[in-house]
Amino acid sequence: MKVQAKTDVGMVRSDNQDYFFFSAEPVGNLKNLFLVADGMGGHRAGDMASRFTVETFVKLISGYEYTDTVTLLTEAVTQVNSLLLKKAGESEDYEGMGTTLVAATIDGNTLKVANVGDSRLYLVSDDICQVTRDHSLVEEMVLRGQLEKEEAKTHVNKNIITRAIGAGETVTPEIFSADLGPGVKILMCSDGLTNMVEDKKIERLINESASVDEAVTELIAAANNAGGKDNVTALLIDPEIGR
Repeated sequence: MKVQAKTDVGMVRSDNQDYFFFSAEPVGNLKNLFLVADGMGGHRAGDMASRFTVETFVKLISGYEYTDTVTLLTEAVTQVNSLLLKKAGESEDYEGMGTTLVAATIDGNTLKVANVGDSRLYLVSDDICQVTRDHSLVEEMVLRGQLEKEEAKTHVNKNIITRAIGAGETVTPEIFSADLGPGVKILMCSDGLTNMVEDKKIERLINESASVDEAVTELIAAANNAGGKDNVTALLIDPEIGR
């Protein structure tokens, strides 16, 4: 397995509220673990929310005795939400902070994903497929038939998310499962990438790159070259299925 991740402040913002973690080695009872978070809140709050959530999530997974993957991911999301709310009460600077979170783990040819918010996970081979579903106002409008998918990309409310870690007393992650075929790569990213770079270009950059390192560098550069209006994080996994 090959993995690389990078995060960048972008071309407009002065601080980076994204945070990531990856381990191709076991974390607790998971065979590996990959996380991307995109924080929200005022000065200090967003970066605290994403960093605290990711670091606490890893600690929770490391300590659980559960062996079922879905239970592990769900319990960690539920508990880290409560702990982030508690952290927010420690300082006025942290009031209202929250974060998206996409978490993934691979067991053989099976990918399990837990998602809260609008950070995404894609499968990339000879095509690109978004596995996660955005928890956002515009995505709900699309599902209700009130908005076309293309219109959602430029809608004035496209950044309003409907589910986040730290946004309420309880949060339920959406769980996804996918079978991994030969040659597939897994991309996890914040919306700083997907708001700046079209899916087909993301696919092309990954497929034309000689390595996961090069691909991640190219993705970050593409987001910044398109304006870099937000922090951008890309985490790319080549599970080397069939090799």
